[in-house]
Amino acid sequence: MLLMNRRNLVVVVMMAIALLCINTIDVSPAFAQDNLTIQNFNPQELLRSALKWIESLGYVGGVAFVLVYIVATVAFIPGTALTLGAGVLFGTIFGSLYVFIGATLGAIAAFLIGRYLAREWISKKIEGNQKFAAIDRAVTHSGFKIVLLTRLSPVFPFNLLNYAFAITGVSLRDYAIASVGMLPGTVMYVYIGSLAGDIARIGSENQPTDPSIQWAIRIIGFIATVAITVYATRIASKALAEASN
Repeated sequence: MLLMNRRNLVVVVMMAIALLCINTIDVSPAFAQDNLTIQNFNPQELLRSALKWIESLGYVGGVAFVLVYIVATVAFIPGTALTLGAGVLFGTIFGSLYVFIGATLGAIAAFLIGRYLAREWISKKIEGNQKFAAIDRAVTHSGFKIVLLTRLSPVFPFNLLNYAFAITGVSLRDYAIASVGMLPGTVMYVYIGSLAGDIARIGSENQPTDPSIQWAIRIIGFIATVAITVYATRIASKALAEASN
């Protein structure tokens, strides 16, 4: 009973944070001026409006940015515009720091919500599935490596993985520590954003880019994708073989 109360408390706290952030954005006059696209729910335009609001906050903009990033992560909203915008607002160093903090906390929040709200329901749906059980055991034993490699690869959708890992046996500690895998891509994208110089140019055709950085992102992503494919296939096959015996 005590464990259940603690789980419920975690969920309530995470939801309260999300609602607080959304409420803060909605009542901000600076944000409201650019908030007409909310009715049409264009996520990227909404994030650009959020970036303009954050820019108007001055020194507390970093805290607001982290909170917005957490909400976007939990809500399945792609954070590319926010990551690029961090480069415009805060520069490469502080922008990378804020993105990493926001993405890590958002990923942990989504993981906890998925584990404590959806895990039981999903577990019932896959109960008796030996293949999933074997893969689950593989992730349990090598969770850190698998999460780390998926964070390095842009092929695996960040927001979806946060919830997908929640129903596996990976520990919260390994899951959280493996967030360091986001750093290379984070720094590169924030740097690209810093070249734009203006929030309005983010994602536009005339946004400045650095070909060398783009190639570096592709190479790192390709290597990580191959590594996770080979590694995950090997340990999953081994786990399936053990389950059959």
